[in-house]
Amino acid sequence: MSGVARSPEQARHRTPPGPPLTAMPLLLRQLARDRLAMMTSAARLGDAVRVRMGPRTLYVFNHPDHARHVLADNSANYAKGIGLVQARRALGDGLLTSQGDLWRRQRDAVGPAFRNKRISERADVIADEADRLVARLRARAGGGPVDVVREMTGTTLGVLGRILLEADLSAEGFLGAAFEAVQDQAMFEMVTQGMVPMWLPLPRQLRFRRARRELEALVARLVAERAGAAAEGDDALSRLIVSAEAEADPRVGRRRLRDELVTLLLAGHETTASTLGWTFHLLGRHPRILTRLREEVVANLGDRAPGADDLRGLTYTTMVLQEAMRLYPPVWILTRVALADDEVGGYRVPAGKDVLICPYTLHRHPRFWDAPERFDPERFRPERSGAQPAFAYLPFGAGPRFCVGSHLGMLEATIVLATVVRELRLEPVAGHEVRPEPMLSLRARGGVPMTVHLA
Repeated sequence: MSGVARSPEQARHRTPPGPPLTAMPLLLRQLARDRLAMMTSAARLGDAVRVRMGPRTLYVFNHPDHARHVLADNSANYAKGIGLVQARRALGDGLLTSQGDLWRRQRDAVGPAFRNKRISERADVIADEADRLVARLRARAGGGPVDVVREMTGTTLGVLGRILLEADLSAEGFLGAAFEAVQDQAMFEMVTQGMVPMWLPLPRQLRFRRARRELEALVARLVAERAGAAAEGDDALSRLIVSAEAEADPRVGRRRLRDELVTLLLAGHETTASTLGWTFHLLGRHPRILTRLREEVVANLGDRAPGADDLRGLTYTTMVLQEAMRLYPPVWILTRVALADDEVGGYRVPAGKDVLICPYTLHRHPRFWDAPERFDPERFRPERSGAQPAFAYLPFGAGPRFCVGSHLGMLEATIVLATVVRELRLEPVAGHEVRPEPMLSLRARGGVPMTVHLA
């Protein structure tokens, strides 16, 4: 941070600047209607900003050093914060929302199913699902618009089911609407701070309760199909069943299993589908980058199916995905609450205060990214990115809670992207504006409609 040097005593009492109280009504409206605008407005005020939101005070930090301190170096002082705490009423205590010893037990239980070696050995499953996607899209070639995000969601659910659960989810047609209802309720809980009773018969809450019933029924079917054989499996479902059965109270075990599987189903497919949707949206508006990408894919793969070893040769493909995740990070915000007084970037953060790190704004920080609004995969070449602060780029979070599925997500996104661009050309729909919608992941509001053409 720039400015006059202060003594340690002064630093302990230094508080970040913030907008005047008269700006609070606008910020409250932005919190409900346009959270990205709120975070962007805060970032324009500086790298450290204190925002009063009614009874709460948010400490928004937008510098790599701040992110490192909160998420990694002093992560033990920070618990899950605003949003995810309230979302527990919708999601339960899954890996996304749980904390402390429970989170560590959950992570230890499911972590081996995400080992790089195990995931890489299942690359053929991803390639098969990518071929199915191409077949579905090819059947729509020359026709009307196709929602690319919806198609990617079907593919990522297929991959998740087969690799992590050893189950076929293709017949579960309700899943898309169910996850939509759960996400809507989770964000509603965040905005209302969990103050609206769940029993009120609001349309949103009725949809959510129906979705929970459907998801719980699916979890029960998956568990029943694995009955007696879980101890022999190495997939996530088997490991979660074994972990839940170790609970002293069977009711606690069943609830844990439900929460963990619902979270795994939601988070395990949503972020990758969102990343692929944004990537195709960007490529549709940058034909030169698309041409270069296709040339690399054809040169490296020819007409064969891609595998895990091909990632080394698909360097530009990887850079395209990295740049898409810079502009539209799947995890758009990381919320924490300080457990004890702390100092971040020379500013005092009192115990109990909410701390926000926003990858969406950090990835656009003009001090660390040249022409930050431009789609430029070349910025991820080693010679350009090598001097970049490590915590300037956080597409999968950071520190102990770094996304356990990052390797699966990147392998899946690379294989799907390479397979589709080799066979097909997706073009944007003229006049349609694609806008980001910050939910649990950074979705495209209303999807990404594109027309399909043969490559």
